[in-house]
Amino acid sequence: MIKSLYVRVVLSYMIAVIIGLVSTYFLTLLFLTSFGDQYAEKLQSQLLKDSRTIHELYRSNGMEKVRDQLKERDLDGKYDILIYDSSSRLLENTAGDTPQELYNISNQTVRTVLNGETYLGADISVEELFVGLPYDYDGERYALFVQVSERTALSLISKLLLFALAINLLVGGLIILVAARYIVKPLLGMKAAAERMAKGEFNIQLKWAKRKDELGRLAQSINGMAAQVGQLETMRQNFVSNVSHEIQSPLTSISGFSKALQQSGLSEEERSRYLSIIQNESERLSRLSDNLLKLASLDSQHHPFEPRVFDLDEQLRKAVVACEPHWAAKAIEWQLQLPKTKIKADEDQLNQVWVNLLGNAIKFTPEGGRIGIRIVRHSEWIEIVVSDTGIGIPIAERTKVFERFYKADESHNKMKTGSGLGLAIVRKIVMGHKGTVTIGGNPDGGTTVTVALPQQN
Repeated sequence: MIKSLYVRVVLSYMIAVIIGLVSTYFLTLLFLTSFGDQYAEKLQSQLLKDSRTIHELYRSNGMEKVRDQLKERDLDGKYDILIYDSSSRLLENTAGDTPQELYNISNQTVRTVLNGETYLGADISVEELFVGLPYDYDGERYALFVQVSERTALSLISKLLLFALAINLLVGGLIILVAARYIVKPLLGMKAAAERMAKGEFNIQLKWAKRKDELGRLAQSINGMAAQVGQLETMRQNFVSNVSHEIQSPLTSISGFSKALQQSGLSEEERSRYLSIIQNESERLSRLSDNLLKLASLDSQHHPFEPRVFDLDEQLRKAVVACEPHWAAKAIEWQLQLPKTKIKADEDQLNQVWVNLLGNAIKFTPEGGRIGIRIVRHSEWIEIVVSDTGIGIPIAERTKVFERFYKADESHNKMKTGSGLGLAIVRKIVMGHKGTVTIGGNPDGGTTVTVALPQQN
């Protein structure tokens, strides 16, 4: 579960918060330990200095006139001022309703100051940081106490909190920065890979594919997509090259023999032969264009697919009869094992399959050879096996013959013309019916093609 990117992001955030808080605590503690005493001593020194100024103002002007002068010296509100008379009675408290107990000023402390002694807070802390000074006014003895006000204390606390928050932000930000780099760097690499693919570069292998989280799976998908798109691009280039080659060959023949026909002095036999070649090459071009259109239609999502129930055995018999002009001339023997079989499929598409398979079997079976067709029924599948005693297909090439424009061992079959699209069409149609087509050898020599189609009720 920890390999999930979501969990890692949450854990990174929690770690950043925890480390930030722990760092804030220890760094703040270190700061207070190292500089707290110095700051408190400085604050106490400033308090003592300001207390003497306030003491002089009260001693010279009395309690009624001192407020305005405190404001002029920017001391009003900065300190809380308490004044006691000779009977230890509180006469003035600039802190308002704040109880006397909060200042830790005992009656003994008040009496000590009234006796003429100066009092300094025993502890260096905000609560104990006050000064007591005696003064006389109009023949009366008073005790003046000056302490850091609540507003000043809150200001100090706020500064300390801001310092702690700054540490937390700095430490947490550094951790988040490292974690974000861990996430963003692969994304930037994938963005660059996508841009390279857009420019036609498909040799891409992202190193983040080894990761076990979502980014790793995304990198694996991009690697796979690049490989597949690269294969498609190679297939496209090969397709264009093959189409150009297949078209160029008959066009060259037609052009050459057309020019030959324009020569004078040709015998009738030569003229007839040239015309026959031109006709054959034209028919070859027609078949090529027809096969290309069929493949393009099958590749699209709009090719009509109209399944219905029909007799498969009867369709195979009709396909054999339709090919009679081709196999009769070669005296080919037929072995048919076609039990009564109904199937739900697209009748026109399957007829194209049988025409292509039987055409190949007849083409590559020598005179006096044998072709067999049999139907084998299983509980969920129907197998149609077409076997011949022809020249056969090498084992290494049996999976390649379904590729477009591929011709098995073409160098040994120069007399067998074809475009190399027949079996590609067969596989496309069979796959459209959720079936399979395989090629194997024949014990008697030749080839066996097995088409497996699902039983559909």
